[in-house]
Parts: sequence; structure tokens; C-alpha cells
Amino acid sequence: MPPLVAVAHGSSDPRAAATVNDLVGIVAGRAQLAGLPSLQARAAYLGHALPSVPAVLESLGGSGERAVAVLPLLLTPAYHSDTDLPAVLREAQGRLPELRIRYGSPLGPHRLLLRGLERRLAEVGTAVHPGTTTVASTTGVVLAAAGSSRPRANAAVALMAAQWRSARGWSAVVPAYASAASPTPGDAVTGLLRSGVKRVVVATYLLAPGLFADQVREQSLAAGAHAVSAPLGAAPEVADVIIERYLRVARAEAEARSRASR
Repeated sequence: MPPLVAVAHGSSDPRAAATVNDLVGIVAGRAQLAGLPSLQARAAYLGHALPSVPAVLESLGGSGERAVAVLPLLLTPAYHSDTDLPAVLREAQGRLPELRIRYGSPLGPHRLLLRGLERRLAEVGTAVHPGTTTVASTTGVVLAAAGSSRPRANAAVALMAAQWRSARGWSAVVPAYASAASPTPGDAVTGLLRSGVKRVVVATYLLAPGLFADQVREQSLAAGAHAVSAPLGAAPEVADVIIERYLRVARAEAEARSRASR
């Protein structure tokens, strides 16, 4: 099986890299449950943190011809996943012809990420158990994401919000964005409270702590949110999504090699 390079955006906040490293460690552990006992998983960053994507790929390229699975640790299909990182990979491929760089999909949307969000909400006192809707039916949720100038990325967040409301019966689930789109988390909280929702919680739909997560928390509490969850972080649900995405890339690589050998 090809090694996995999990690529995060990167942040100058050291909490972000620590969280990503913890997540990759969980991936390696849970990979054994998925029949991948020897999966080699490494983290890399587009910027603001080390190691860089080119450095990790170069370290793998010294082992001779092989495939490498690269996954964007990003929650929506936005600029970094469909433009920025692919450009980095094209440049690296030109310098490392011995590598077959196979690129996977962003992590979201995915039903397991909703479970991860519920895990984080439970940690701040908003647990919804299967088969019960008492808490959900009296609670409005703001799904607070990073935000993007690309409508497709924001639409993916809105889709997650709609799916979550349908699956759990929340009073309301509205998307919000820390940057580049509206409403802001604070505005979304205010809007729900003005609509008559008595209790509003904010689910932080970000992968790691940092500027955006701090901004979501501060704005939301100032607007009257009952609670704000931590980012998804090193949650087992996120690790399982990464493994699923990895297996999809690994299967595509195996099929391509099989066709080439015929």
C-alpha cells in the first residue's frame, strides 16, 4: 500500500500542528482496524509550519519507484484543495518522476464528520443520543466553518447543515463562516435568537485550533451562544474519514497498475 501524506493548511499557532500530528497518530492506530497494519502516515503543511509538502515527498522519493497517496486535510472543496495544493504536487512530480503522486478528495462533506461534531458538542454539554430528540428539538445550531470565496465550498457547508438538521431534528441548523462569506458566526447566533430559538450552540466546523477557531468562539459567545464546541481535531471519526479517502486512492492506484500490466 502506498504511504499516506496528509496535508494540512498550516498555521503559525503551534496548537494547530500539534492537533494535526495527533490526528495522524490516530489514523495510524485505527488503520490497523481497517486491515492496514503497516500504513505509513505522515503530516505535511502548505505553509506556516514544517515539514512542507515538497520536503515530505522528497524524503519518500529516495526509495525508488513507488506510489504516494496525498490527501488534503481540508473540510471543503475550495482554493487550497483544488488549486493551491495541486500546483504544489505538479511541481513536485516534475522533480520526482520516480513517484506516482495520487491525489485524494477533501474530507467533507461526510456523515462521520457530523458524528465528530456531535462528539465535540457533547463535551460542552450538548449531547444528542440516538433515538432521543428532546435536546435537539429545543436547540438551534450554528455550523461555523472557515468560509471561502468559492460558492461550491460554502454550499458544501450548507449541505452539511441541512443533512444534520434532518438526521437529528435540531430546531435549526444554519451555516456560518469565519471569513469570505456570510453570515458570520456572531450574526448567525443573533439571527437564531431573534427568530425565537431559546438555546443556540455553535459547532466549530474546523479541523484545528487557531485564529479562525478563536474568532468563532469569541464572536459566538459575545452574541449570546449557550456553548461553542472545540474544533473537530484529533477525533476518531475524522481519522476514519481519512482512512476511507486513503483506501479510495489506494484502490484507484491498484486498478491503474493492473491495467498497465495487461
